[in-house]
Amino acid sequence: MQQAAISYQDSLVIAVLAAAIALGLTLTTPAMGMQAVAGFLIVLTALTSVSAALYLLIASMLLSPEVAIGQIEGRGVGGRELSFRMDDILLVVIGVSWLVKNIVYRELALFRETPLNRPIAVYMVICVVSTLVGVINGHVRPTTGFFFVLKYFEYFFVFFMVVNHVRSQQQVVRLVVALLAVGLVVSLYAISQIPSGQRASAPFEGEIGEPNTLGGYLVFLLAIMTGLLLHVQFGPIRVALLVLGGFAVLALMATLSRSSYLAGAVLLMAVGLTQWRRPRVLTVLLVILALVPLLAPANVKQRVNETFFGRQYGGEIRVGTVGLDLSTTERLKSWAYVLKDWVHDPILGRGITGYAWADAQYVKIIGETGLAGLGAFGFIIYRLWRCARESFLSQTDPFAKGLAHGFLLALVAMLAHGIGANTFIIIRIMEPFWLCAGLVMLLPTLSAQTEPRIKPQEAA
Repeated sequence: MQQAAISYQDSLVIAVLAAAIALGLTLTTPAMGMQAVAGFLIVLTALTSVSAALYLLIASMLLSPEVAIGQIEGRGVGGRELSFRMDDILLVVIGVSWLVKNIVYRELALFRETPLNRPIAVYMVICVVSTLVGVINGHVRPTTGFFFVLKYFEYFFVFFMVVNHVRSQQQVVRLVVALLAVGLVVSLYAISQIPSGQRASAPFEGEIGEPNTLGGYLVFLLAIMTGLLLHVQFGPIRVALLVLGGFAVLALMATLSRSSYLAGAVLLMAVGLTQWRRPRVLTVLLVILALVPLLAPANVKQRVNETFFGRQYGGEIRVGTVGLDLSTTERLKSWAYVLKDWVHDPILGRGITGYAWADAQYVKIIGETGLAGLGAFGFIIYRLWRCARESFLSQTDPFAKGLAHGFLLALVAMLAHGIGANTFIIIRIMEPFWLCAGLVMLLPTLSAQTEPRIKPQEAA
């Protein structure tokens, strides 16, 4: 007997939601009513199809507006704006819907067992404990600390959504294609800003923009595309990847982000180290390295040169006869402040948001969560690397092998990007990062499911 398309539980939940939204529409303004309808549709999507919710999330990663809600005040140099994005709200809505669905269906296995569960749990506990201690000691405002602890955790939520609900290699391919399609839109948007003379930024980044964020995101995508290009031999796919990669490179140059340029250089070196037995690949790399200084736009060359030979305003740090630019000097001063202050709380740090600004991932980690947080972060990176490498070595399918290889390259590049940016807590970089981490984690299991089973008589 054929099962109904919609179960009794689904009908009940939908009916309750519909009743609530109908009541709300009678009590609110038209604008709020439209927002409520949109929220209802998102909840309905999350309840009925987690796969569809994942596609919504991918679309929102770089294409959702930002809403400023305050200012972060804390120890250190300067301050930072407190804000959230529409994908923050989307993640919360999807998460609550997921929880409700599991309760209704009595499917309480929320988190599939993976090698990353323990290191993620350890890191989360340390973040919570260090922030609570920071609140008690007066280093962290409770509301701000709580808000950012949740933001740190939402990236891991993307990972668990993927590993819990992706069930086939076809889904992996479709999700990666959707991710690259969004990357194409973002790259074209960044390229469209070049005539303005301003540093390129992603859509909906506000008046100031975040070129460093866009640069890190583009380097991550380029790493994934590079991995696929190294293994996928199907002509049309390779052409599409090369075209998309060309747009992404142009967009990357337009960001004028030196941290991203460093990450891109590390990416090229990582490709060279992993492909030293392939003369054709090494030749292409050498050609790229030779042409970049010649063909790079003048503003890109100037941006790189001004790091060491820029205009001096007074007070800049000097290394021998070389005077660093003002931006680099201010960043180094913030690092020095945090590290000097850190010795007073070396184990747990000052708590999340205990410092207003420290534009370097590792300095920020040790300042906020101390040696315990730095060790837990290293534990996550180690497990990520190990699992991605095992996935890479176990795969025979070109797309799967390329994805795993690309993620390994991306991990190295993002670690380099973290020298000059808070890479691993930036939502627009970490959402696609943890999405791909979940997909790579699943590759060995999914490939084992697709392998043909040998019948007993054939094995005899």
